[in-house]
Amino acid sequence: MKVLVVGSGGREHCLAWKLRESKLVDKLYIAPGNGGTSLIGENVDINPQDIEGLVKFAENNKIDLTVVGPEAPLVGGIVDRFESKGLKIFGPKKDLALLEGSKVYAKKIMRKFGIPTADFEIFSQPDLAKDYVRSKQPPLVVKADGLAAGKGVIVCKSREEAYSAIDLIMTEKKFGSAGENIVIEDFLSGEEASMLVFTDGETILPLVSSQDHKQVFDEDRGPNTGGMGAYAPAPVVNEVVFRKVTEEIFKPLIRGLKKEGKIYKGMLYAGLMIRGNQPYVLEFNVRFGDPETQAILPKLRSDLLEVMFKTIGEDLAEVTLVWDRRFCLCVVLASGGYPGKYEKGKVIQGLEKVEGLRDIFLFHAGTKRRNGEFVTAGGRVLNVVGLAEGLIEAQVKVYEAIENIYFEGRHYRKDIGNKALKYL
Repeated sequence: MKVLVVGSGGREHCLAWKLRESKLVDKLYIAPGNGGTSLIGENVDINPQDIEGLVKFAENNKIDLTVVGPEAPLVGGIVDRFESKGLKIFGPKKDLALLEGSKVYAKKIMRKFGIPTADFEIFSQPDLAKDYVRSKQPPLVVKADGLAAGKGVIVCKSREEAYSAIDLIMTEKKFGSAGENIVIEDFLSGEEASMLVFTDGETILPLVSSQDHKQVFDEDRGPNTGGMGAYAPAPVVNEVVFRKVTEEIFKPLIRGLKKEGKIYKGMLYAGLMIRGNQPYVLEFNVRFGDPETQAILPKLRSDLLEVMFKTIGEDLAEVTLVWDRRFCLCVVLASGGYPGKYEKGKVIQGLEKVEGLRDIFLFHAGTKRRNGEFVTAGGRVLNVVGLAEGLIEAQVKVYEAIENIYFEGRHYRKDIGNKALKYL
């Protein structure tokens, strides 16, 4: 079979790597891919948001399955377009991708189906939003409605910060049309975790839990990023929490949508806040998480391609996922200055020293090949991933591997996984 993976990050390298393991895959393409994906498949120079270009490529090359990594093409309707041409593609249709594409839509759906989440109100006028803030006790969270590259969520510790966030999003239009409407919600304290599930619109098949690390510096300091590391499973998601996430969040959502005639097929991600064994939804994403995927898929022993075909064919009830029982830890190596301004083109040294290490995996993100070398080409550059019997052993293994890798300005968090130690 011929498979096309859409995207260029660490998530897409990991997806391509896992799909490449399938005996069913004869040819693997990645559009546009990165330096690492060029080692396991053929990179294709098509922008992920060039839906017509991707359709044309899939038709001309007789692609059997397309797997979409990032959210923007899904929100843009890539699944609808592919299916209209009779092409198989993994992911939800445009109207359901709104669960990530519109925070207003997602919060309304949660309220409609009784899914636990922070109390909230929706505003289209800044003056009314500020009036609401005056009636509330901070901290509060102000969210731009649309996609804002992960930067449209602002935690406000005072009313003044909330006023500034409202002005930034709605008056200064920092995120353009994504900020025409906003959500203001109560701040939830607790511990964050992520749960991802395959679903064909009826059956819900959970993956192992994971925990992302958003802030750029140790101890969750500094600005938010796309994610500086993750590990799986996350002990905060114990058996009680795991069951509640399935029964109180995913089932009401998928079944509620089905009653409205909307069949969600693909990957569904819930960003959670857990407080006293009660999970609350912070956000829904309609695709694999990044970097959670890099900490989850190395644990998966089942054939990912087969699971995806069963999802598309609405035969997911036939699938039982098989997992490696070990811990998996992922640490992101980022460019100096990220998530702010950073330089590109820095030569990456030492990769060959890591590639032969047992149970260590390298997933490239912001890299490209130049004159036989790998150089930096983005904010998040590499994902160093390790499997081990215990979490501490996984930490030691990954951080020892990182010592072999160097590029100018290299930055990474040194505390990935520490939050789990209190449960062990």
